[in-house]
Amino acid sequence: MDVEKLTDALREKMGAEQDKYRAWLVSQPPEEILNHTAEYTTREDILMAMDFIELTKAQVSALLDSPTPLADVYKNWSNMDFNLMDNITSAIEDRADTVIRQTEELNKSPVYKYPFEYARDNDELEQYHTSRRVNTACKREVEAAISKYHDGYRFESEAAVRDVVQKFGYERTFFVLAATVQNNQYDGRYSRSNKDWARTVPVFDSERSTQYAVTSHPVLVDAFLATARHEHLLRQPLKAADIKAEATHILERLQAAREPNSPNGTHYMAQVSPDFLARAKTKDTDRLMSMLPFQSLSLSKLEGRRGTYALILKEENRFQPLVLRRPSVKKKLEEKAAAAAAPSTSSRPKSREQER
Repeated sequence: MDVEKLTDALREKMGAEQDKYRAWLVSQPPEEILNHTAEYTTREDILMAMDFIELTKAQVSALLDSPTPLADVYKNWSNMDFNLMDNITSAIEDRADTVIRQTEELNKSPVYKYPFEYARDNDELEQYHTSRRVNTACKREVEAAISKYHDGYRFESEAAVRDVVQKFGYERTFFVLAATVQNNQYDGRYSRSNKDWARTVPVFDSERSTQYAVTSHPVLVDAFLATARHEHLLRQPLKAADIKAEATHILERLQAAREPNSPNGTHYMAQVSPDFLARAKTKDTDRLMSMLPFQSLSLSKLEGRRGTYALILKEENRFQPLVLRRPSVKKKLEEKAAAAAAPSTSSRPKSREQER
């Protein structure tokens, strides 16, 4: 008999053995059945493995010689040196990590900003409902963070914002907060600045947005939003206009002083904005320095005072204008060359009739 037929005979023998074992098991009291549950499940797995395992003729014959090949294989398996609990622990950890990863990906997914009607008409209801669920989760996280970091007297708004943004990102957090403020436009406990900002965020689904509007005390929500906006701003790179504005502010402060205002009276000084310094890279600080028209200019910290200060000798002429960078000649030439190379909209190919 060839190995394939022998294997089929072994499968039938082991199947019959399992049927007999099952008949005995179901006749037992519930407690006894529970005691043999693991064994029964493992025996089922062995039968399943027999459908794809490839054994030699000698191996199949050896198993067929036993009156109870399934029980023999199970006994051999149960005596093997492995830790089932390690496998179970790994499965638990892997599943938990998978859920965490999926939740993080969902929380950081793009905000669906369009109303229900648009989603329905464009076959995007799944994205719409998913985004709303995440909006609601974000709203609850904001409320939980406010409750966690407000002890009734002091509100650690930076820590609260950090917790929420780490989970949901700025886009989702701002969307939920904008919807909250828009739903409370007539509440005087929200600042004018936050109300003006909220109006710049499109929340088209305004009627349904109440479901994810934060319900914590408005004063605390307002503080949370102000902090979130400030923290987000500090993450943004400085633009040329920001550097010019800071240079203008410093120059005006230096010019406003009636007499040298440094501690020892030898310099005029003006504090550099902490927000500017938090956002500035080395090139930004260099550009700021180059715009201020003073030979003796330096940026320095002062003992006993917080912050960084721009200092100039009292002999300097404080009423010089800013040194603004002239447009690059090279850039102008490149723009001119590009404009000349671009095809003219009026120079379309003539038709044959026009050529005639």
